Amino acid sequence: LALLCVRLGLWQLHKAEAKQALQAQFDRYLHETPVALPTQIDNAEDWRYRHVKITGNYETQYQILLDNQVENGDAGYHVITPLHIAGGDRYILVDRGWIPAPAQHSDIPTVVTPTGVQQLRGNLWLPSTKIFTLGEPPADGKWQPVWQNMDMQRYLKSVPLKFYPLVIRLDPDSQAGGFVRNWPRPAERIETNLGYAYQWFG
Repeated sequence: LALLCVRLGLWQLHKAEAKQALQAQFDRYLHETPVALPTQIDNAEDWRYRHVKITGNYETQYQILLDNQVENGDAGYHVITPLHIAGGDRYILVDRGWIPAPAQHSDIPTVVTPTGVQQLRGNLWLPSTKIFTLGEPPADGKWQPVWQNMDMQRYLKSVPLKFYPLVIRLDPDSQAGGFVRNWPRPAERIETNLGYAYQWFG
């Protein structure tokens, strides 16, 4: 039992250390001048948290609503819209922020998307590959607008377009069709991990 408690405490410490490492990476790019995306990204990890600027058009055919997102205690969705990057055939997903869920959660909210060329800035988010999902995607090929997790591998396999394996989190001051954008910091709730570690060690 003592050995189990020590292992659980170390597990929480490792989670805290991982968050600290991501926070250091985030802070390194915090005041970076936005850069343009290269034509090809071989290692997505090298671009985590980088600030980018992109011009393109939103295309909502493969837009998704990320469920179970909470803002100030209210349930809602994050709106993730494909952006067709100007001057080529590549796309990238843009997290435009949080919207509230309808009173009936089974109803799909209406999302207003600006048309025409958009100039946007944001930092790059690399969704986790450690995903727990209840159920399997439908096999009939019908597009599902509401997703429980941002499963990038599933998304890339589901769309017939060339996407970067990253998501842009739209800057809070961007006017490119954004919603509520209180983006989390990597080290948020690190005190919780440390608290659990001390409890297990105790």
